[in-house]
Amino acid sequence: MERELEKRINELKTAGVSSAGGEYQSLSLKAMDAIRNETRLSGRKVEIAALENGVIPTRYHRNIGSIGVSGQLKLLKADVAVIGAGGLGGGVIELLARLGIGGITVVDGETFSEDNLNRQLLCTRGNIGKSKAAAAAERVLEINSAVEVTPHQVFLDAENVDSLIGDCDIVIDALDNIPARFLIQEAAGRLELPLVHGAVAGFIGQLMSVFPGEAGLTALFGPEGESPPGGIEVEAGVPAVTPFLIAAGEVMEALKIILGIGRPVAKRLLYFELEEGKVSEINLDQ
Repeated sequence: MERELEKRINELKTAGVSSAGGEYQSLSLKAMDAIRNETRLSGRKVEIAALENGVIPTRYHRNIGSIGVSGQLKLLKADVAVIGAGGLGGGVIELLARLGIGGITVVDGETFSEDNLNRQLLCTRGNIGKSKAAAAAERVLEINSAVEVTPHQVFLDAENVDSLIGDCDIVIDALDNIPARFLIQEAAGRLELPLVHGAVAGFIGQLMSVFPGEAGLTALFGPEGESPPGGIEVEAGVPAVTPFLIAAGEVMEALKIILGIGRPVAKRLLYFELEEGKVSEINLDQ
C-alpha cells in the first residue's frame, strides 16, 4: 500500500513556483481526494505521505516559508486537545485546522445561545441551541478534511479528564472558570503533557504555557480553592477582539511546543491591556 500510495502521489503531483521564485512539487485538493477515494486512506495519512516524499499539499504552501516541510509534517502528526469551544476555543480550533494540526479533540458540553454571537466564531444564527463540540467538528471538516477531529459533548470532570486528553500531545485551556482550569493542569501534569492557558475579560487577556512540574495556575491564582470559581469576564463581558487575540497566542504557543522553536511563555505570564495598548510580562518563577 505504501508503494502504491507513493506512486499515485508522484503521478498526480504538479510543479509550481513560489512567490520567492523557488520550485516545489504540489498536491492539490482534487488530487488528494482522488487518492483518498482510491486507497480508502484518511486525508491525514495521504498528506503525511506526500510531505514525506517532498510533495507539499497546496493548502499549506503559505505555511512552508515559516514552518518548513519538516515542520508541516510535525503538525500533521500532532494531536491537540482543546477544552472549550466558545470564544477562545472557537478561534483556537479554526487556527489549528488551517495550520494543519492532524488531530483535534474538542471537549465542550454546552450548546450555543444568542449571546454567544458577539464573539464565538463557531456560533451562527442557524446553530443556536446546537452542540458547540459538534459545530466545531463540522467547521474543521469544512476547512481541512485531512484533520481528524473528535468532538465530545461532555463537561470535563475528574472521572473523564484523563481519558479525554490522554492520547494528545498538548492541551489548550479555552475555559471560563478557575476550578476546571486547575483540573486540567493537574491532569496534564499527571500525564506529562504541556498545557497552554489563556483567559479573557473585557479588553484584557492573559497567556502562558505550563509544563509538567511547574506551578502554573497556582503561581497565578494562588492555591486551588482560594480563588472565586468565575473570572471577571462575568462582569466585564467579552468583546470579540480579546478572545481572537488570545486564541492566536494560544495556538502560537502550541506551534512553538510542537515544532521546538522560539521561547514558550513558561514560568511567566503575558498580560494584554488592549484599551491601553500595553503588554506586560509577569514573572511567575518563584
